[in-house]
Amino acid sequence: MPRYDLISCHECGTLHRKAPLGPRQKARCVRCRSVLYRGSGAGPERMAAIVLGAILTFLIAQFCPIVELEVNGLRSSATLFGAIVVLWREQMQLVAAIVFLSTILFPAVELGALLYVTLGLRAGRVLPGFHRLLRAVSAARHWGMTEVLMIGILITIVKMTSLAQVLVQPGLFAFGALTAMLAFVVAYEPRALWELGDRLLPRAAQDERALLGGGRAPLLCHACGLVAPDLGKQHQHQHQHQHCARCDKTLHRRHPDSIGRTWALLLAAAILYIPANLLPVMYTHSLFGKQDDTIISGVVYFWTSGSPALAAIIFIASIVVPVAKLAALSLLAWTAQRRSRWRPYQRTVLYRLVEFVGRWSMLDIFVITLTVALVRFQTLAVITAGPGALAFCAVVVLTMLASLQFDPRLIWDAAGPPAPAAPPPLTPTPPALPHSNRIESSGGTHD
Repeated sequence: MPRYDLISCHECGTLHRKAPLGPRQKARCVRCRSVLYRGSGAGPERMAAIVLGAILTFLIAQFCPIVELEVNGLRSSATLFGAIVVLWREQMQLVAAIVFLSTILFPAVELGALLYVTLGLRAGRVLPGFHRLLRAVSAARHWGMTEVLMIGILITIVKMTSLAQVLVQPGLFAFGALTAMLAFVVAYEPRALWELGDRLLPRAAQDERALLGGGRAPLLCHACGLVAPDLGKQHQHQHQHQHCARCDKTLHRRHPDSIGRTWALLLAAAILYIPANLLPVMYTHSLFGKQDDTIISGVVYFWTSGSPALAAIIFIASIVVPVAKLAALSLLAWTAQRRSRWRPYQRTVLYRLVEFVGRWSMLDIFVITLTVALVRFQTLAVITAGPGALAFCAVVVLTMLASLQFDPRLIWDAAGPPAPAAPPPLTPTPPALPHSNRIESSGGTHD
């Protein structure tokens, strides 16, 4: 039996047939309009070259100072790793660990794994550990926040201009270049690399009637995107789960206890949000005394100092976004728990928005990290992190974990099965995508 290329929407579960796309095209789900996959014109050779350049830029950014301050002949500079060390020594180990993971470790894992697998594909080989490393890329990509760090660096520089003379260092330009390179790297989906690996390691043809038969819908691997038949409990050993045949990830019909875990994480985040805004996030010790700064006071500082744009950015990222995420995820969990049929498409769009803006709440944490490391002028002025920073960092992480635990397919479960047009009926030869599945490109949209 021939093997058909199938793809299941990760947001509503609708099954589609894949069609070849051009370099700047993307295919959307006929049901919820989420992006199923994108076409890429970059082969393994080009991808390996860009990743290698990004790794070199990443090393420069880590070892070179980002900015230097000068006050009355005293100078203070900071690298990203040095700023993390300062936080660690000030008993802010949790904040330091999260900043280290999101700005150093996860980007390093993504770049290193991508270089390894693309060099192998360039040589026409699937190197050992191929599937595990691509799974690591998918996980690390969600938590890497280089672009947020770059905005945080720029805000810190503007903030420091009123305190001292600011001298730009090579690390700033390296982070700017790294942000641009990672934007291209992120546009290249790991699933495209999995498909290239499948061509080098051909698997047995899959009977599509067996895949879709038996009265059970197929299972989707959220790591590599492979659609697998649901073998049922009678085909599995006791107390064991079915695993993906390609990347060995455990397969589930829906995320286990998705709603319960989402509610637990949201409740913890809501409780911590109160001290995050009431407690100081920074302490300033200077010749003029001691000053406590909360998130709100930081917004007021930028507004009164003639930087309303920066005040608006911090207010949106640190106040509006966390509250909106808590409210939006609570609405999604509540309606999914009640199996509501109310506006499933609009709720799916809301979930996408929550996923997109979630990481930007870390902006204030990155500003605090750099500010604490830079303002080290002995008896003149020293800034240290406060307990509010720890609480706020925990809020950001908990809300991001809550969005990961929530399964958006629960939104569509109560809406009933998809329209008969998707997927199309089985035929001896694989047809093109359904006419209602629009393929978008830079030149427009066509059916």
